[in-house]
Amino acid sequence: MKNFVVKTIANAGALAVAIWLLQDITLTGDNTGRKVLTLIVVALLFGLVNFIVKPVVKLLTLPLFILTLGLITLVVNALMLMLTSWLAGVIDVNFHVEGFWTAVLGGLIISVVSWALNVVLPDED
Repeated sequence: MKNFVVKTIANAGALAVAIWLLQDITLTGDNTGRKVLTLIVVALLFGLVNFIVKPVVKLLTLPLFILTLGLITLVVNALMLMLTSWLAGVIDVNFHVEGFWTAVLGGLIISVVSWALNVVLPDED
């Protein structure tokens, strides 16, 4: 359970950095508390997408992973971020990613920051 909470915090922090750095990734809310709650919901949604959908996509694109020496990971991460944005719109959460290239850059930022936060934060169960 502790590992789940740490990963959610790391995802929320990584998403916050991407939102802060890229103007085409937006998270809106009436006040700071609402924005934090929205960020946590988006982090949970992003974690769920990465847990359920990403392994299937990686399996289906395995030849491309081999052919591009793993660079297709950037595209897969962008697609997961765009799927999260779409799902957030479906459940009426104020999070939006505008455009594929923004999603690629956002996915790269989220991957690097999430990795760094997972190194720093404790991860024992």
